[in-house]
Amino acid sequence: MQMRKLILLATVAFMGCSSASLVENWKNPEIVQFHANKVLIVGMTQNEKARKSFETNLKKEFTKRNVEAMRSLDIFDVEFTDTKRTEEELNEVEQSLLDKDFDAILFTKVIGSEDRQSFIKNLSQWDNYKGRFNEDYYESQDIYYDESYYETFKVYHAQTTLYCICEGKERAMIWRGSLDVTDPSNIEKSVNDYIKLVVLALEEQDLIFYKDSEDEITGL
Repeated sequence: MQMRKLILLATVAFMGCSSASLVENWKNPEIVQFHANKVLIVGMTQNEKARKSFETNLKKEFTKRNVEAMRSLDIFDVEFTDTKRTEEELNEVEQSLLDKDFDAILFTKVIGSEDRQSFIKNLSQWDNYKGRFNEDYYESQDIYYDESYYETFKVYHAQTTLYCICEGKERAMIWRGSLDVTDPSNIEKSVNDYIKLVVLALEEQDLIFYKDSEDEITGL
C-alpha cells in the first residue's frame, strides 16, 4: 500500500497538463526488484501510427537506461496481426523469444469501458490475476479486428503489463498498471505522456529501471 501511495503522489506531481493518468497499479508481492537484459515492447492498437510512435519512443527510454529492447514491429512478421493467433501459435512465439534471449515483455493494449465505475470495479480482479503474456494477447485480439471497439469511448483506457519469460522460471506477470488517456486526438502528446508515466511507475517500483544496483534483485 505504501508503494502505491508513493506512485500516486509522484503521478500527481507529474501530471499537470498531462493527458495520461495512473488509475490502478498492481505488483507481484513476491518481487522486490526485477532486472531484465532484453525486453520486447508490444503495443496493441488499431492505430498503426500510435503503435509505431509508442514502441519507438519507449525503446528510446530503454536505450537511455542501457537496457536492450526491441519493438514488436521489428520482431513479428508483417502478417502476424492480420489474423487471430491460436494459443498454440502464441506459445511458439513465446518460446522463440526465449530462444532469442528475451527475458521480459512489456505489453500495452488500448482498451475501453462504457462506464468508468464498472471499469474501476473490474480492476479489483487484478489481485488474483497470475496469467502469462500469451494468454493476455490471445484474449485481447479483438482490439485489432473489431472496428467498433473504441466508438463509444471519450476517454481511452490502457493497460501496460510486465511479463517475465525467463528461462527456467515461471512465466508470469510481474506488474500491471491501468492508465487513462484523456486526449486521444493528440497522438504524439498522448504517447509521450503515457510513456513518461509508465517509466515513472517502473522506476518507483525498481522494475527494470531500478535505482540502487547494490540492493538484492529478486526474480520469480
